Amino acid sequence: MIWIVDASVAIRWFIEDETNANAERVLSRIVTSPSLFAVPELFGFEVYSVLCRIHPQGQKVFSEGVLPILNSGIFRQPISESLIRNANNFVQLGLTGYDACYAALAKDLGGCWLTFDKKAHQLIEKEEVSCFIYNSLPENWKKDPL
Repeated sequence: MIWIVDASVAIRWFIEDETNANAERVLSRIVTSPSLFAVPELFGFEVYSVLCRIHPQGQKVFSEGVLPILNSGIFRQPISESLIRNANNFVQLGLTGYDACYAALAKDLGGCWLTFDKKAHQLIEKEEVSCFIYNSLPENWKKDPL
């Protein structure tokens, strides 16, 4: 399975008050097996924007912490007509355009969108393309080869 990483997960890697063991487990797995992960291209822009707003050294943290991850072999999906067409289905279910891109990518790749956005997950839970990871990682997380 391929895992789609939400910006809400990445922010927890760099903000002390937001740390979460499951976010740390995702990061550890990205470092060891980046090919199991994907993000829509907007991920980098979202993480950069939040870090610049809430971290005293946002640009430095992004350059030293996020860019190496993005360049490690993680799949980065550029925006395309197909992605937007599929994202629109999730917009119709109530997601923002940003979140819909993560969900559409998960659906396109047969993967699972890992997020800390409980509301977004609940809006599309029946579609089985997302997992709210605040308390636990998906059942099949352990079954994937490393």
